[in-house]
Amino acid sequence: MTSSYQQQLDAKFARITAQFAEFNPPALDVFASPEHHYRMRAEFRVWHTEDDMFYAMFERDEQGQKKVVRIDQFEIADQNINRLMPELLNAMKADPILSQRLFEVHFLATLSGEVLVSLIYHRKLEENWLPAAKQLADQLNVKLIGRCRGQKFVLTDEFVVEKLSVFEREYIYKQIESSFTQPNAQVCQKMLQWACEAADHSEKDLLELYCGNGNFTLPLSTRFRRVLATELAKSSVYAAQWNIQQNQIDNIQVARLSAEEFTQAYNGEREFRRLQEANIDITSYDFDTVFVDPPRAGIDDETLKLLQRFKRIIYISCNPDTLYDNFQTLAATHQVTKFALFDQFPYTHHVESGVLLELK
Repeated sequence: MTSSYQQQLDAKFARITAQFAEFNPPALDVFASPEHHYRMRAEFRVWHTEDDMFYAMFERDEQGQKKVVRIDQFEIADQNINRLMPELLNAMKADPILSQRLFEVHFLATLSGEVLVSLIYHRKLEENWLPAAKQLADQLNVKLIGRCRGQKFVLTDEFVVEKLSVFEREYIYKQIESSFTQPNAQVCQKMLQWACEAADHSEKDLLELYCGNGNFTLPLSTRFRRVLATELAKSSVYAAQWNIQQNQIDNIQVARLSAEEFTQAYNGEREFRRLQEANIDITSYDFDTVFVDPPRAGIDDETLKLLQRFKRIIYISCNPDTLYDNFQTLAATHQVTKFALFDQFPYTHHVESGVLLELK
């Protein structure tokens, strides 16, 4: 581990330790990231000049003005992305059908070796784009999508299939273009294992809110009798159901509800046709643990009140500030018994945290 990486990791450790000291947590467990080639997603602007075209990002100068930065290689991105970047760019430069008014290129890679490339245009895609794009996809052995306002062309699939290992079991995940996935797959595997260890083994049931594509749901299902997972986004629910089926897991149900809606259903305040259509009976569950991985904004007040009714709370957070705010409520009923830092985003101020809270 280089000194520069260790220094930034030490700074995150010190920051989180100080921020949460008032809650008397146990020592912070730290899970480091690879220093290079750890990011499975990358998005670039495509910059056109009179005689060239290149990948670009932007940074602000001392006067606050945006400056174009040419990107030929992207050291933090997966090695397959770096390999593809020049090959893709050269192929597009050689074909005006592919390069004309190309605005952005998005890469989505997997540890299993698949790569999905999305080409975003500022023009309508004509019929001649499809054969040119298919030839490009075949040449580079990638999945390819073309998009512009009001149009979307999917040449093969709009997803990749990732393979993640947890306690020597391999799980497969459908990851859909433009849907949320964990960007650092190697650290994600560490998070999944930590969550399973925090869950231990229970003879009762797990409630999961904000389940996404079932990233945590699948391995956690081995630790509980049954799992009820909730997610609002249709594409994520679809992916989660596909993942459950493909991994041959039979003790998970997915409810298409937001956390706020589930709280209303659990409290008997509202009935939801979506639960009936999915043949889900909330009253049949005997929960002792709730798992949450909320968006950066954290958890709303009513859902926090719901969490306080559970024996154990496993909380994964991508924003320590909203986690700290939520702790102000949860600390009234629960104490922290496990605390972890996952360095999902090296060389940035962003921090992913994991917390196990148990009823006092």
